Amino acid sequence: MCGFSGFWDFLKSRTEEQNLRILKMMNDAIEFRGPDGEGYFTGEQGITLGHRRLSILDLSESGAQPMGSQSDRYTIIFNGEVYNADRLRPELVEKGYTFHGTSDTEVMLAAIEAYGLENATKKFIGMFAFALFDKRENLLHLVRDRLGVKPLYYGIQDQHLFFGSQLKSFYKHPDFKPSLNHSALSTYLSYNYIPSSTCIFRSVHKVQPGEIVTINASKNIHKTTYWSLEETHSQGQQN
Repeated sequence: MCGFSGFWDFLKSRTEEQNLRILKMMNDAIEFRGPDGEGYFTGEQGITLGHRRLSILDLSESGAQPMGSQSDRYTIIFNGEVYNADRLRPELVEKGYTFHGTSDTEVMLAAIEAYGLENATKKFIGMFAFALFDKRENLLHLVRDRLGVKPLYYGIQDQHLFFGSQLKSFYKHPDFKPSLNHSALSTYLSYNYIPSSTCIFRSVHKVQPGEIVTINASKNIHKTTYWSLEETHSQGQQN
């Protein structure tokens, strides 16, 4: 189990150094998810990415995150495992990609560069959640596995986007103001869980299973479903 947290200060109201201090506090709140290491990325666009690492596949520094792509276009923070990474690696080597370690994260980045985000994600078999920053297009992509095994939350309040593996990291940001979602609380008291994309806090949502949520610097949100159980079932019946 790993974990990650981050935020996007759309107005760039703080310096990168100030953002880094806040990000470290957010990351410390989920230290138990990744006791083997930590890493940070801050960009001039106001974007921050923090990662807590539990080393499983690649114990070396080659597997450390945040991790940049070969072209330096993408930076990723990732929680989970892509089981078929070793099968994807040889076809990416044939396309000219080189690898410095054995982590599935490195394979994911190469696949995204080779095939594009949506097509690459369709190839990934596993349980995962990740945040991918596209420096060229100035876009943040939040992606969750097909069945939603790994958690991923996000929300925009005023001029900040917050995202991460757990809500408790959000509390450490001075501009996050939690406001109770009474409808979600009622549902929780009735069924002992909160379904769908709703969350216990207003303005905070869950990335849905099989979904890519893309946010730009103007705070516009676009959602893409790359995999659907209903669709897959229908196709199976037709075949």
